[in-house]
Amino acid sequence: MQKPFIVGITGGSASGKTTFLNKLINAFRPEDICLISQDNYYIPQPGMTKEENVFFNFDEPAAFDSHRYAEDILKLRQGQSFTCLEYTFNNPDVVPQKLSFNPAPIIIVEGIFTFYFEEVAQLLDLKVYIDAEEHVKMHRRIIRDKVERGYDLDDVLYKYLNHVVPAYEKFIKPYKPDADIIIPNNKHFDRGLEVLVSYLNTKVQTYKA
Repeated sequence: MQKPFIVGITGGSASGKTTFLNKLINAFRPEDICLISQDNYYIPQPGMTKEENVFFNFDEPAAFDSHRYAEDILKLRQGQSFTCLEYTFNNPDVVPQKLSFNPAPIIIVEGIFTFYFEEVAQLLDLKVYIDAEEHVKMHRRIIRDKVERGYDLDDVLYKYLNHVVPAYEKFIKPYKPDADIIIPNNKHFDRGLEVLVSYLNTKVQTYKA
């Protein structure tokens, strides 16, 4: 049986990974690519108050179940399907959906600690790092958390300065040299995306040969 080609994609918070991933996924047929996100491996924090939610550090590796994350990636590499519940950002008003993941020629593994978690990193065939300058990421994070998620600006800034930046410096940035491809995304990532899509298409054809 042909093994899928596993691509790890990381970068600092608000570097533009989600937008990049959406365009990458849309460049392939659904049966040719599968996306597995680190966000769905947060360790649940039930009953957390709004204040606790603000001060709890979700940008630490300890907030994730890295072992289960690696196990599920391995299942896909071995041709097995699996399901898990989506992460709802501890929002009690949202009922998490059951997500289904099926083997495909291309497996995309994404998350801020994808390179840091050793048992995940060793499963990757290609490492891609989405890069952006600090002021760009901070602006994007404010827009995302304040406008899209309704967080108070003071809370957004507190988390960014006390959680996001330290985590980036300690757990993400040091692994940038491990990347096979670095895609700058201060303004756009079109050329980097085009190169990656072209390369992955060759892997799809090899898988089906």
